Amino acid sequence: MKRFRNLLSLALIVGLIVSFTACTSSDDGKKKVTILYPNWVEAVAYSHLSKVALEEQGYTVELTNLDPGLIFAELSKENSKGDVFMDAWLPNTHKYYWEDYGDKLVKLGESFSEGTTGLVVPSYLPINSIEELNANKEKFDGKIIGIDSGAGIHRDTYDAIEAYGLEFEQITSSGPAMVAALQKATRNEDWIVITGWKPHIKWTQFDLKFLEDPKGVYPTDVCAILSRRGFEEDMPQAAGYFKNFHLTDSQLNDLMSTIDENGSEAGARMWYEANKEMIDSWYNN
Repeated sequence: MKRFRNLLSLALIVGLIVSFTACTSSDDGKKKVTILYPNWVEAVAYSHLSKVALEEQGYTVELTNLDPGLIFAELSKENSKGDVFMDAWLPNTHKYYWEDYGDKLVKLGESFSEGTTGLVVPSYLPINSIEELNANKEKFDGKIIGIDSGAGIHRDTYDAIEAYGLEFEQITSSGPAMVAALQKATRNEDWIVITGWKPHIKWTQFDLKFLEDPKGVYPTDVCAILSRRGFEEDMPQAAGYFKNFHLTDSQLNDLMSTIDENGSEAGARMWYEANKEMIDSWYNN
């Protein structure tokens, strides 16, 4: 009888362990996931698509808009209020943030693997290199239209101004303001130079080109998916989704266009429904 009781106790313990493990691996309890994102068109697309996909699996998802420096800092905290950032440009554009916070973060995967930055002009302009900017300073009104000061490309553009001796001022604005300025200029085929990057919806809306960068100031990166420490242990199924999340250039352009035409939430929902089988497969570790 004593031996039977011992065996029964052992079986109960094993059962509890199996039950706990199953619960952990499937994220039972419909936990909350907080995605932090900057106001960049591709980051908006990644984040809203993930909100739809995760909510389909029973999660509660909160999206919080912050500058990238604040995102890195928040995720690095021991009691972070965020869980995931899907648009960290590594290893170059956001290298300073990574140097400050990288040892307290976890890289889960890559949203996009061919991130490119640089100075961009409409294709109708007859120049092809950053080295040609000074000779046309008056036509550009001596201005480079930039985005928010927390972006890595903003810092790189100051480096480019110094490296090339550009007699230009970088105008700090935002992603949407930069696109609005580009739209206004191209309407009349005016001269304009902006800080630009791929992936971005502007490449499907305008005929553009990167200016050649012979000094190599602007790097090529991946759009990495980062999380706070402990996220993978807390929510392994959700972490598996982010590990497998990845879009090609054509897929991302289609997603961004759908969102641009229909709004962030409705567009993300439409794209999810059209690509449900692929997206749902990302939960398989």
